[in-house]
Amino acid sequence: MTSSYLDRLATRTAAVGTVLCLGIDPDPSALPAGFGRDAAGLEAFARLLVEVAAPFAAAVKPNLAFFEAFGSAGLAALERVRGAIPSAIPVVMDAKRGDIGSTSARHAAALFDALGADAITVSPYLGRDALEPFFQACRLHGAGVFVLVKTSNAGGADVQDLTLSDGQVLWHHVAGLVREWGEELVGEDGLSSVGAVIGATHPRAVGEARRLMPQAPFLLPGVGAQGATPADVARAFTSGPASALVSASRSIIYAFRNVELDWRAAAGAEAARTAREVWAASGW
Repeated sequence: MTSSYLDRLATRTAAVGTVLCLGIDPDPSALPAGFGRDAAGLEAFARLLVEVAAPFAAAVKPNLAFFEAFGSAGLAALERVRGAIPSAIPVVMDAKRGDIGSTSARHAAALFDALGADAITVSPYLGRDALEPFFQACRLHGAGVFVLVKTSNAGGADVQDLTLSDGQVLWHHVAGLVREWGEELVGEDGLSSVGAVIGATHPRAVGEARRLMPQAPFLLPGVGAQGATPADVARAFTSGPASALVSASRSIIYAFRNVELDWRAAAGAEAARTAREVWAASGW
């Protein structure tokens, strides 16, 4: 990378006027007619989705699981999809990695070096040493990480909302760690390379998270198919337009189910609509 992930994201956001992150996680059994239910079909669909919807996005977020399910053929397909994403658009690999240090080092090599990620999602529950290889990639290559803090799924509360012995909620404690971990990786724009995943399905938590992590970029899943609205993310953007990405995938991928349009036209129209609405909600 010739510049940092955050620099490229800020440039893209300013150029296009969007904070949309296009998620690529299509279920092979739910693809439009004409696509095979194998790795080749998934690749063909994903490449066309990038073509029609990525022009409205600040970033693109492939979900590795949908490709890994096809083994080596799926990973090869993911590499080609990654290659088809325009170089001006940062790529967030949704991998949710985080293991002991030696394993995380190989995860970092796979995601940043082999697959060409600009940023990735990671889990914090093995602690600082498990994430250090990813932080090292931030230092050396200008990469970014989004740490799972308060996720969009309802079941996340089973763990994330637990109350600790000192009365603090667990996800608040994790947010404090993210803030601490990110302090040494703050750029000239005041944002850190260490960000947080905060579910837009919890609008109150979005505001709390911004208070706890003022310098962390946010990845905000949940708008669209999971029920969150653009208004639910407004409080994430107090640190500037590049301080958060609003992720949408199924609502764009499957937009053709709700309108009488070709799936490509439907996906493009839904991406454009979502991009306008979340940009307006950002206040910038």
